[in-house]
Amino acid sequence: MVQGPEVQRLKTRPQFQAALAGGTVCRTSHFALHRLALVPRATASLGRNHPDGPALSQEQALFGVVDVWLGALVPKRWARRAVTRNAIKRQIYNVSQHFAGTLPFAAHVVRLRCEFDRKQFISASSDALKSAVRAELEQLFARAVTAASATAARPQP
Repeated sequence: MVQGPEVQRLKTRPQFQAALAGGTVCRTSHFALHRLALVPRATASLGRNHPDGPALSQEQALFGVVDVWLGALVPKRWARRAVTRNAIKRQIYNVSQHFAGTLPFAAHVVRLRCEFDRKQFISASSDALKSAVRAELEQLFARAVTAASATAARPQP
């Protein structure tokens, strides 16, 4: 894991929706990573002739810069207390910084898909919960990097 460049953050609902619609890249027991690949304007292929190059799709136009974008989706359904949701989001953004240099230029959303056992993690923001979340997020991002390198190495038809 190399400390990479700054990751752009998803801010608007349409950005989150576009990234979620891009498809699930990988999953762990508690998290899912969704990705929408971003292509530079010069390589967009819609066939229209514009002075700046071909037009971008509606989803691509939501992201002004072709870079690594990241959003965290932690629903109240799976983390009832705000302190828990905020701790999980902090871990998501912190771990993503370590993988930023190896992630492809795309919009990513990390989504919590089920709750952490309240019997095991009694405190809303314990060190044990944070380390469990961090370990699982590192596993998720490692799988995402492996999946991205596998698709990049695959020959195009």
